[in-house]
Amino acid sequence: MVRLLSARSIGSLTVAGLLGLGTFALVGRDAQGVGTSANLPLPTTLVDFFQPGTQENTLVANPLQDALNCRICHGNYDPSTAPYDQWVGSMMAQATRDPMFHAALAIANQDASFAGDLCLRCHTPKGWLQGHSVPTDGSALDANAGEYDGVTCHVCHRMVDPVYDANANPIEDQAILAALVPQMGAQPDSAQYVIDPDDNRRGPFDLGPGFFWHNFRQSPFHQESLQCGTCHDVSNPAFTRQQDGTYALNAVNTPHPTHDKRDKFPVERTFSEWSASQFAVEAIEMGGRFGGNKTAVASCQDCHMPDTSGGACAPGYGPIQRNDLPMHKFTGGNTWVLRAIDDLYPDWETNLTPAIIEDAITENLGMLANAADLETWFRGSNLVVRVVNQTGHKLPTGYPEGRRMWLNVKLFSRGGALLQEYGHYDVPSATLTTGNTTVFEAKLGMDAAVATAAGLTAGESFHFVLNNTVVKDNRIPPRGFTAAAFDAVQSPPVGETFMEEQYWHDSTFALVPGTHRAVVTLYYQTTSKEYAEFLRDTNLDQQNPNNPGQVAYDKWVQFGKSAPAQMASAQAVREASQCAEPIQYGVSSTTSGGSKVVLAPVGLPMVSAANFKLNVSGGPANAFGIIYQGTETASVPYMGGTRLVGGTLSRLTTVHLTPAGGTQVPVPLNGAQVGSDLYFQVWLRDIGLPQGVALSNGLRIDVCN
Repeated sequence: MVRLLSARSIGSLTVAGLLGLGTFALVGRDAQGVGTSANLPLPTTLVDFFQPGTQENTLVANPLQDALNCRICHGNYDPSTAPYDQWVGSMMAQATRDPMFHAALAIANQDASFAGDLCLRCHTPKGWLQGHSVPTDGSALDANAGEYDGVTCHVCHRMVDPVYDANANPIEDQAILAALVPQMGAQPDSAQYVIDPDDNRRGPFDLGPGFFWHNFRQSPFHQESLQCGTCHDVSNPAFTRQQDGTYALNAVNTPHPTHDKRDKFPVERTFSEWSASQFAVEAIEMGGRFGGNKTAVASCQDCHMPDTSGGACAPGYGPIQRNDLPMHKFTGGNTWVLRAIDDLYPDWETNLTPAIIEDAITENLGMLANAADLETWFRGSNLVVRVVNQTGHKLPTGYPEGRRMWLNVKLFSRGGALLQEYGHYDVPSATLTTGNTTVFEAKLGMDAAVATAAGLTAGESFHFVLNNTVVKDNRIPPRGFTAAAFDAVQSPPVGETFMEEQYWHDSTFALVPGTHRAVVTLYYQTTSKEYAEFLRDTNLDQQNPNNPGQVAYDKWVQFGKSAPAQMASAQAVREASQCAEPIQYGVSSTTSGGSKVVLAPVGLPMVSAANFKLNVSGGPANAFGIIYQGTETASVPYMGGTRLVGGTLSRLTTVHLTPAGGTQVPVPLNGAQVGSDLYFQVWLRDIGLPQGVALSNGLRIDVCN
């Protein structure tokens, strides 16, 4: 296997390409902002990208240790449980070796001086804390000191909860937080981590008084989504939110005035999306969809670090055997970059093996397959396709540039001839036909003021350091979506409308004459052709054969051009009876007896079958109630719960529950309702509650023939 680059050579090529940033620039190439201009880089300084939290060179007495030290106890014994062996195959471990990262880092520095500090803080916390983020091209990073090992064991396991709780957190955390200048906020972002200045290894478990292998502190923070939010909300501190909701560049050489992520431009908001979802309110029963020993999930860790059974260290160290041991695979959606990293770096440095790589990619593909459900049915002269988001954040989520999900629809005749295709993807050219299908994605861009300052064209762009506006965001929200909540976390839909509590999306495709069967596939792509070409064409040092943009593009080509991953597929036959599955949505009230009121469908809402029913369970014994019917969803606090039906409201019927707290109610449907959607909720009398009423979840049905 030919190694094009080592860690050392990547550092050399980056600094060679970027040392002359102040004087060497190219003229912009096209209206999408490919290339750069004579106005760039913007004259920003390190001060412009300053963030609160533990600062560089403040851990001299107890520096972060190399991940290889952790391997001695926590690796090489059982790949199904060994934390180190699982971590190695994650993008967390390889974050500093990612060729796409190096290409984006180079462009960030081209666009705004010292902007790479913002990138390095996330991708190499150990290197950043060691004071090696300057030059901000990464050329000072020391691979031999483990600074290319991404987000290491010690980074996470020495992290301090930024919100002190005397009843839960280690006592010394109060002094650690008090010593920070400036003080930390309650919602860290962009790698505003707080690191224990002493070498106390933190985790969720009490290791007992007899544990002596290293200092430990029990930390509930390590099972909270807020820890993940430290890096999985990313903001650009060079911009400040204005009263009209726009984002303007700060004065040069000035730190952000508030350091509050809600006042900075949102590059990605994965944690915040979760925080505004139903998963942040309560655990949702998912039937083990994301693996592990839990079937109901709530936190980021529940899905991305699912619990397994076993010990966290090698048998010789006397590990406690647990059924709630978090796996450290950090499964996500990257489908190809590990293979590129393995090709660029020696095995002794990455500690990757073919088995680890294939297992990690298989796990990622499995997570993508579990992230969404797909339904399709005929309605008159159209095909309707529904994608249901089964994750705790938008779908897709994360860093928006180059990531997308789309629908491929093929219409066939009775004889099997392809009559029409929507969303065609040409494999040799990696080109997607976007104009006739739904592409789920977020696109950022520059407004006129920033474009003028940068000497580029306003509108959509991949220049993430310069972007200060959201051009498009039709990604599917998670359960619990409300417009107000997602506005508050800077992640509203743009160019798309979702109802309150809606976590699904319906697309309509016109049928052509002779259509007998439709086959629909939902695809995901980690890196689009447009983004790969942008990285190649926009890096300045075009003549250097080791140019990071060219390297990233070449690896993208070599490893299949980020071949689309199939997330789900479904088909519908024209003559067959079809009806969309009813969808439960919203949060139920808890009754005075501690149960949840659940409204569920019985059968499908088919007019011809005339047997559709609503099932009520979990209510107070013998309770009376009302089932309300609406024409749209709602999400309004009401009587201690949430009113989930809106629009034109009517009483469907009254109910009287059995001693077991349940009942079934038939729903009369007629032909005039075919093609419409209806929404239901039951309100029950519960004298044991202060407000006297318990409300169920909501239920949506699509009435069909």
